[in-house]
Amino acid sequence: MFDTLIRKIKQLTETAWYGKVLEPDVRQWLEQFDQADVAEDNEQLQALFLLSNFIYFGQREIRELLRSLYRDLFKTPAVHSIRRANGDTKDTALLSQKYNEHLSKTKFLGMGNPSESGVHLLYYFRQENCLHSDQFINTYEIFSRSTVSGATTIRIRNPTITDYVFIDDLCGSGTQAEQYSRDVIEPLKILNPTSKVHYLVLFATQHGLNFIKSLRRYDTVAAVYELDDSFKAFDSVSRIFNAVNVDFDRIKVRATCEKYGARLWAGHPLGYKDSQLLIGFNHNTPDNTLPIFWADAQWRPIFKRYHKNAS
Repeated sequence: MFDTLIRKIKQLTETAWYGKVLEPDVRQWLEQFDQADVAEDNEQLQALFLLSNFIYFGQREIRELLRSLYRDLFKTPAVHSIRRANGDTKDTALLSQKYNEHLSKTKFLGMGNPSESGVHLLYYFRQENCLHSDQFINTYEIFSRSTVSGATTIRIRNPTITDYVFIDDLCGSGTQAEQYSRDVIEPLKILNPTSKVHYLVLFATQHGLNFIKSLRRYDTVAAVYELDDSFKAFDSVSRIFNAVNVDFDRIKVRATCEKYGARLWAGHPLGYKDSQLLIGFNHNTPDNTLPIFWADAQWRPIFKRYHKNAS
C-alpha cells in the first residue's frame, strides 16, 4: 500500500503539483508520524493517504480561475443587467459602450492588507483580464479624511465610483469578509447608500458563503468554485472516505490528525474553525487546511504556509 500511494503522489507532483513536493520531502514529512504493524493503524500510511488526496492549484490554474472570476462573476452579470435596462437589446456596440462606462466607474480591491493573498492576486487578475492599473485602488483610498477645529470628517474620496469589487482566493469561515463588512463596507454604505459592493472569491465553503450572504452588507457574494461538506476531510459525506476501495477508517484518521493538530495549533487542530480542508495554492496554503500539512512550529511542513504575522 505504501508503494502504491508513493507512486500516486509521484505522479501528482509530476503532473499537477509542478514538482513542488518531491519524494525526499514526502519521506521526511512522514517520519514525523508513528508507524504500526496493522495498516489501518499506521499513521504514516494515513498521512500518505491524505496527501494523495490533497488538491493543489498552481499559478497556471490560479490565473485561469481569475479569468473565470472576472468573466462569470462580474462581467457577464453586468452585461445582462445592461441588456435588461436597454429593452433586452442585442446591439453589441451599445452593450460594449455601456459596459465600458460601467467599468470606468468600478474599482477592484484585494481583501486584506497589501501583504495578503487577496491583494497579491490583483496583479495576475489585472494581467489576465487586460485591465488598466487605474481600475485598482487600496482600501484606504475609498475614503478621505479632513480635520477642522479638531473634528475629523470622513467622506467618499471619489463619489463617481459606483461599484467596489473585493477579490480573495478563499472564503473559509467568512471571518475576514465579516470584519471588512463592519470596518469598511458599513461606513461606505452610510456615506454612499447607492454604491454597490461585491465580494468575489475563487473558492468558498458553502458555510462561509452563506454566512457572508446572511450579513446583507455586500450586494453580491459569489465564488468561482463552491466547496460543499464533501470537501471536509472527515465529514460523514467526505468525498475521500466515500470513494471506492478506501482502505482507511475515517474516524481513526481523524483521531490521528487531531492528535498532531492539537500540538501544532491547539485551538484549531483540524484547520481554522474546523474547516478540515485539503487544499493549497501556489502562493500560499490557507489555515483552513489541516495543520499537519502546513504548520512549521517544530514541524516540517509539506505545503508551507506563510503566516500573516511572519517576520
